[in-house]
Amino acid sequence: MLSNLYIMKNEIREQRRQRGLSQVDLAAGLGVSRQTVIAIESGRYSPSLPLAFRIARFFDVPVDMMFDPEEETEA
Repeated sequence: MLSNLYIMKNEIREQRRQRGLSQVDLAAGLGVSRQTVIAIESGRYSPSLPLAFRIARFFDVPVDMMFDPEEETEA
């Protein structure tokens, strides 16, 4: 049986690296843990809507340019 998984693709890692920030720096700026940043960057965790907007504001990028939902299926 196939189940649908929704993976939230994002530009966080690229934006963070362009600015020379570590995951710790970004986590501190957003008020979240480094583990949260890691999970969001890797697509294992989709941020809440308020956090998604905080991330977009942090990088001064529209939220729809920061995140791109892509449907994937898993057997």
